[in-house]
Amino acid sequence: MDEETLTVWLDTALLMLGGFVLMAILMMVVINPPARSSETEGVQSPGNVIVEATWPDKIDADVDLWVQAPGDKPVGYSNKSGSGFNLLRDDLGKARDVTDLNYEVAYSRGITPGEYVVNVHMYRGIGVTYPIKVKVVASVKTDPQASMQQVVDTTVELHRENEEVTAFRFQLDDKGHLVAGTTNHLFKELRVANQ
Repeated sequence: MDEETLTVWLDTALLMLGGFVLMAILMMVVINPPARSSETEGVQSPGNVIVEATWPDKIDADVDLWVQAPGDKPVGYSNKSGSGFNLLRDDLGKARDVTDLNYEVAYSRGITPGEYVVNVHMYRGIGVTYPIKVKVVASVKTDPQASMQQVVDTTVELHRENEEVTAFRFQLDDKGHLVAGTTNHLFKELRVANQ
């Protein structure tokens, strides 16, 4: 093959490849078009009260979040739903987890006025160095169009396996607002109370 024929052949091959790539990109847009604002209008994030617990990533620690809505049973790893809350993510440390992220989250269905209790429990730690610091945040969304408003946050330390600590207790009024002066850390056992 002479040099001129090789150049023509390579140019043709590159043009065909470029055309194929362009067609593939256009097909992806047609097959999976971007969402129009009318399709996402009215889509809401789940839950009105959201409680999140996070601890250092990449360690093999199974920390459990326990929450209790007013007048409801405690919700945690052995009881993932109640009348008020659902535990959406039960993090087991590195067991059956493809990420290095360590967090658990619970969402409520509606806002019940009264006292909410949030605990963390050190279920298991393999090769971890104690204490383990766990950041716990509770947020409230009173209006579907509004954004989440953080109402309580703290960082607690867990010093050994099987330790349960009350991160905080707080009260919400019938409009979903934090009742002033009701936030405390008085211990209330939730894990055993559920069994």
